[in-house]
Amino acid sequence: MVGIKDFRVIADTSDEIITPGLSPEEQVSTLSLQKAQNIAYLCKKDDIIIAADTLVYLGNEPLGKPESRSDAKRMLRKLSGEKHSVYTGVTLLRNKSHISEVEKTEVFFRNISDNEINIYTETDEPMDKAGAYAVQGGAAVFIERIEGDYYNIMGLPLCRLSIMLKEYGVEL
Repeated sequence: MVGIKDFRVIADTSDEIITPGLSPEEQVSTLSLQKAQNIAYLCKKDDIIIAADTLVYLGNEPLGKPESRSDAKRMLRKLSGEKHSVYTGVTLLRNKSHISEVEKTEVFFRNISDNEINIYTETDEPMDKAGAYAVQGGAAVFIERIEGDYYNIMGLPLCRLSIMLKEYGVEL
């Protein structure tokens, strides 16, 4: 989407551990750096590694990926009718040098009925998403408005990423 043609995707399969006491910005920044470092050994010396981690916060409560359908229902009930924040930490790592930045987007959910939550959680869509929803999927109908970068809610703030890549000499 941003014009990078020569790339490969390497998933970091290690557990994401939320560290109590960290701010949302520190949390996602730390997690994105850990992801980049975890897969660095699989890359060539001069490769630019792009890693991102996204968390949903309702107030001070982080909502990661649901552990079960009932956990997804619990999260969506909490988000119903509420404003929440989506934070994504993005890290670029090349050799031992890195930069990490954070994007924040405010999302406003309308009131969601239990029936709508039940129907949505019967799909597999909420199961691997922070906050138990995908803005680009069926949950789009729950969102009244957003303030900030739409792509951040999807998990990769493209505008911020393009600016960061320029620091490594990549022109898009």
